[in-house]
Amino acid sequence: MVVFPNAKINLGLAVTEKRLDGYHNLESIFLPITLCDVLEILPSHTLTIKNYGFNIDGNIEQNLCYKAFKLLQNDFNIPPVTIILHKNIPMGAGLGGGSSDAAFTLKTLNKLFELNLSLSQLSHYAKRIGSDCNFFIENIPAYATQKGDELNPISYSFNNIYIVILKKSIHIHTAEAYQQISPHKTLYSFKEIIEKISTDEWKNYFYNDFEISAFSNYPELKALKHYLYQQGAFYASMTGSGSAIYGLFKFEPKFTVNDIFFWKGKILV
Repeated sequence: MVVFPNAKINLGLAVTEKRLDGYHNLESIFLPITLCDVLEILPSHTLTIKNYGFNIDGNIEQNLCYKAFKLLQNDFNIPPVTIILHKNIPMGAGLGGGSSDAAFTLKTLNKLFELNLSLSQLSHYAKRIGSDCNFFIENIPAYATQKGDELNPISYSFNNIYIVILKKSIHIHTAEAYQQISPHKTLYSFKEIIEKISTDEWKNYFYNDFEISAFSNYPELKALKHYLYQQGAFYASMTGSGSAIYGLFKFEPKFTVNDIFFWKGKILV
């Protein structure tokens, strides 16, 4: 069974509070995009994970697809599988690629072994893997709060918006990025902005708290954001804790960028 785990971008990202459990509460709009990995899961005699494309760091026990499989195996005694993952979504980018791979692993195993788990049950497992993982279960534009795992669908037409993503070979570790953040309450809800503010004004209202430290440590990332505005983006931002920078356009961009990761596509609707 072959599926295509897609990436996401953050439209606005505010870190609002440090929790007693050590995590942080946040506010963001999560948008699924058409950039995707390729995931194939086959019945097997032994559990095997094969990785192609962008390399995944760490041992097999740290692999999020492995963690997803083990969660379901522990509860339903499913047999071993071979997981073949071709990574097109860069790592350490803030695009949620690993979380998406894990969520799609849960959904694919659910179908492959006819476990008949509901979306609510799949969400329960996804939250145990990681905060972003739950988003990819329903995989629709959503207003995210709490750890990023409490989601409310948003009604907004993204049909005529194009995306360009640029990423230099800079890997920003999420835990280190959070150490440089000072949590704060937001003055206005990102959900209200997307519902009431025109796209031409988004750059004056949406922001990503992680840009402050990332742009200070890596000025070239700030330059990429400026470059996207020069090319006609109506909004540009870093996504997640970085280091990918995206631009949103009302027309199909014709430019290309050499020597760094470059991708052009759309929002999944």
